[in-house]
Amino acid sequence: QVQLVESGGGLVQAGGSLRLSCTASGRSFSSYGMGWFRQAPGKEREFVAAITWGGGRTFYSDSVKGRFTISRDNAKNTVWLQMNNLRPEDTGVYYCAAESGIYEKALRLANEYDYWGQGTQVTVSS
Repeated sequence: QVQLVESGGGLVQAGGSLRLSCTASGRSFSSYGMGWFRQAPGKEREFVAAITWGGGRTFYSDSVKGRFTISRDNAKNTVWLQMNNLRPEDTGVYYCAAESGIYEKALRLANEYDYWGQGTQVTVSS
């Protein structure tokens, strides 16, 4: 079992920045690929960013590429999502998730993830 706890959400004006954190406890964090997803009201959960277990490769949705950065520190059991130049359309609940598979393409797919955090709200005002 892996328990994930997100933090760092809040209210920010358009153009501002936030840094989300996700801290894991339980079984070996370093063996999991990690992803961030978000869900806006009335919409499906969508992929935002992911990072491989060793941190060597990162993946982003087209909507956040160049503005968001995912990183991890396996010694601290933590993954971060640095969000810059935020837009109102970035508003939603952000979830971190852990994925134990071996295929990198699976990191973009919500149904491939094994464990989820409870989510943290991000609201971007215009």
